[in-house]
Amino acid sequence: MTTTNEQLELRFNGIPLPPTRSRRERRIARAQWWFGRMREIVARAIDWNTVVEPRPEQIWIPGTRCEAQG
Repeated sequence: MTTTNEQLELRFNGIPLPPTRSRRERRIARAQWWFGRMREIVARAIDWNTVVEPRPEQIWIPGTRCEAQG
């Protein structure tokens, strides 16, 4: 077995490998995809009608009334 310090390059059926992008370029591409997807989702969102809040209701909780001892 022969050892070498050269990098091996594998190809499938002679198809050249696509050029590699830097880490920064890959991160930017992923971020652009992600934010594009989020914009698309927001654009398709349903505009819900707000529900009117009901009037406040005063309730009586048993055992909370402060009675004069006498």
